[in-house]
Amino acid sequence: MTSKIIVNNIEADTGINTITFNNDISSNTVRGNIISDGTSTFDVISGVSTIGVTTAHVTSINNLSYPTAGGLSNRRININGAMQVAQRGTSFTGVNATAYHCDRYEMYHQNSGAAFTVTQSTDTPDGFAKSLKIDVTTADTSIASNEEIKLVHKIEGFDVQNIIKGTSSAVPLTLSFYAKATKTGTYIVELYDRDNNRDVSASYTISDTNWNRYELNYPADTGGSAFDDNNESSLEIQFWLVAGSAVQGGTLNTSWRTSSDGSSATGQINFTDSTDNDWLITGIQLEIGERSTPFEHKGFGEELARCQRYHQRINSSAANSRIATAGNGSPALSYPTTFLRTTMRSTPTIDYSTVGDFWNEGLQTGKDTVTALSLNIATTDTVTMSVTASGGNGTAQGTNLLGKNSNAYFSFDAEL
Repeated sequence: MTSKIIVNNIEADTGINTITFNNDISSNTVRGNIISDGTSTFDVISGVSTIGVTTAHVTSINNLSYPTAGGLSNRRININGAMQVAQRGTSFTGVNATAYHCDRYEMYHQNSGAAFTVTQSTDTPDGFAKSLKIDVTTADTSIASNEEIKLVHKIEGFDVQNIIKGTSSAVPLTLSFYAKATKTGTYIVELYDRDNNRDVSASYTISDTNWNRYELNYPADTGGSAFDDNNESSLEIQFWLVAGSAVQGGTLNTSWRTSSDGSSATGQINFTDSTDNDWLITGIQLEIGERSTPFEHKGFGEELARCQRYHQRINSSAANSRIATAGNGSPALSYPTTFLRTTMRSTPTIDYSTVGDFWNEGLQTGKDTVTALSLNIATTDTVTMSVTASGGNGTAQGTNLLGKNSNAYFSFDAEL
């Protein structure tokens, strides 16, 4: 039986309408001043100009989850989750070895006969402009025990200290992302603590070929030790696509443990069993707490700068564009320097298109043919190259390294 009280007006000495409840109250809509000694639950609170709250437990705002731990901004721990940045290029064919494609996401390829085309795609869910697409171009229908293919994102120790890992105050983690695939079934995402050699896994099921959002929860890890507070890889997100029998078997491991191959990817389907198979992903967000919040979009410039801590690429925008300056030495040997766009994680290695894509321009010599390029000295902020050239004469002071054409590039790499 339901009791009902209808009150038109309640007068108090102070002139404020007040109702006091000693027990819990619940209502779809409550208006006015309410003081509760218990817990009050409302679907809607309206017409309120001032709210005085001692303790509030909020689970959602405007039907969007409210975080259970950490701040309201800068929640996304991972970089380039919307696949906006692709400095190395936007399309790669014949991929059959471990390599980076979209920035900060490494495709790990071990002992598989499969090959792929990997692209920065414009096939996306609402609210996103780019995704990472992996298309099987050479199938592998017979998976050996030691075969592994996965997309890996590595996070340095400086960026994971708020997880408070390895202590009684450790916090849980939530991973959310959008995925789309033509190959339906169970997929595994593993978190790997490289500092302490510990791992935990969770699964998601793709049941149709549409874009869907997935949310995976990982428990707090009070075991092991804290993450190292340094610039090395501490935490890795591993999206499995192929998992041989060595990492399957038993029940999927869903609790943190000393890392072991067995049961780390139990149930993972063979994504490479047909050249019809595609897998796309975007909107990746790892955050602290027990529930996901909406994807935290960042401006392209901010995301690019975060990526350039690990990889920078300088492209020749046109013929005769200057790539490095302020060289000195002799006409045949100069040392031009490039000032990096942001401080890199560690001293970078260098790569370039091909020697034939460059000129060496001296103060009096004009443009000389570059015959050799190598790293002379590098820091996390500057790189000086050793450039050997032939032809011309005079002094090499004020040397510029020029790109002959738009194919010329230098890249500086400090990936984890």
